[in-house]
Amino acid sequence: MNSCKPKEKQSIGTLERIDPALDAIIDNEARAEIIAEGFDWSEGPVWIESMKTLLFSDVPQNTIYQWKEGEEHKVYLKPSGYTGQIQRGGETGSNGLLLNKKGQLVMCQHGDRRLAVMNAPLDAPAPDFISLADQYNGKKFDSPNDVAQRSNGDYYFTDPPYGLEKYIDDPLKAAPYQGVYRVTEGGVVSLLIDSIPRPNGIAFLGDNTLIVANSESERAIWYAYDIAADNSLTNARIFYDATEAAKTDKGGPDGFKVDKHGNVFASGPGGIWIFDKNAKVLGKLKIPVPVSNCALADDDKTLYITADMYVLKFRMKK
Repeated sequence: MNSCKPKEKQSIGTLERIDPALDAIIDNEARAEIIAEGFDWSEGPVWIESMKTLLFSDVPQNTIYQWKEGEEHKVYLKPSGYTGQIQRGGETGSNGLLLNKKGQLVMCQHGDRRLAVMNAPLDAPAPDFISLADQYNGKKFDSPNDVAQRSNGDYYFTDPPYGLEKYIDDPLKAAPYQGVYRVTEGGVVSLLIDSIPRPNGIAFLGDNTLIVANSESERAIWYAYDIAADNSLTNARIFYDATEAAKTDKGGPDGFKVDKHGNVFASGPGGIWIFDKNAKVLGKLKIPVPVSNCALADDDKTLYITADMYVLKFRMKK
């Protein structure tokens, strides 16, 4: 796909202020600026501070793109999620991206059905991957979707069926559930949750609370869990239920990020929902197309958003 530079400072969406606490996070004049467009389905943004670069996936195109201020977006890595030789349909590319504690690019690969790390320097990308995890109890994952890394180095990731050609009814689907998994640095895989129909976005609130988004519109819910000393999940509860909003607004709970103060920036029905650490809705950045994910940068002063065919830059408090 050819690079396409959008019109300068073209913006999209509106900000809805719901609680006065939002004033400490976002300026009145803040707007979501379109910085790149023309994608099939943009996803998984991650900011690489050392390169002053945003990386993001176009899942159906099996491609990771990069964007820098003042430059057009361009291909960073292809293939990104499916390296097989047999041509197949579906959303085969990478989805969620993560810069791990070693400074390596980790990706959820739909087509290869694994969590993998790029075996190449960030500034010299190559489609050379090392599997971090590709199965549990002898059963292949469906299509790892989003990933977060805990302070101890463990990876936590979600595994909905979106990357399979026939989704939930695909004959290659191995497990009878949709899982949320933990992978230790030594490669040991544990199943943490098998009860969420469409586990999607995942992140930590502090170091001992895990939040998981369910992207099913009939149950548009973010769930929260405490992480016990033995790494099991306890105290399962609803962080926020947006099912009513999902009946009228486009999109659902998908990728999200948590800032240093515990504020949660979550893709959901109608755009980006902004919660405080206690799940109070502070406001919404309303976007007219479905939003998939976001990434924080510049000491949490900038939010990058992937939304259908767009990538957006939203400046917050200076």
